[in-house]
Amino acid sequence: MLIVPSLLLTLFKYVFEGQPETFNRVGGPLVGLFPFIIMFLITSITMLRERTTGTLERLMTLPLSKLDLLAGYGIAFALVAAVQASVTAAVAFGALGLDVEGSIPVVVALAVLNALLGVALGLLASAFAQSEFQAVQFMPAFVLPQILLCGLLVPRDKMAPVLEWISVLLPLTWAYDGLARAVAGDDPALIARDAAIVVGVTLVALALGAATLRRRTP
Repeated sequence: MLIVPSLLLTLFKYVFEGQPETFNRVGGPLVGLFPFIIMFLITSITMLRERTTGTLERLMTLPLSKLDLLAGYGIAFALVAAVQASVTAAVAFGALGLDVEGSIPVVVALAVLNALLGVALGLLASAFAQSEFQAVQFMPAFVLPQILLCGLLVPRDKMAPVLEWISVLLPLTWAYDGLARAVAGDDPALIARDAAIVVGVTLVALALGAATLRRRTP
């Protein structure tokens, strides 16, 4: 969980060994995108196990609100997400020599926010899966399209208009946009706007996830 994002960044570094400018341009956003992807997958599978094994049903007999219960899980995963994003950033900016024009602390903070977004969406996605196999399928069905449309591979204004419109509705678009702006040292107000959208989507996902829980009396 802590090593995979760093290994992926290391692989990316040496794939573009002859093009350091490409690594510096895309590597910064990937510092936040890799933790998002890993935490989404791990959280959705882990939370699904909690649902299918009856752990959540037993916890729901306690005098806790559904949002409090899900927030507890979210905080636990969030701590892991924060450590993961921090380790990934330390490897990228330290061992791999990633060079960005913007503020490294801002990039790290956004990476942590994106990891938390992955946690929240993973908690929500677990409600719609009946098996671990279905949970894994959310990766190509839900996460991969967002990666393709967020602007990482092709600027959004170069896409077909319908795809550009769709990308505006996807949370990963704003997560990537904030990271890209932070890497380039862009307007702090725009970075703050993107971060606020990511936080808002995270809170909404947690609230929707709480709504999927069913309370049973003992």
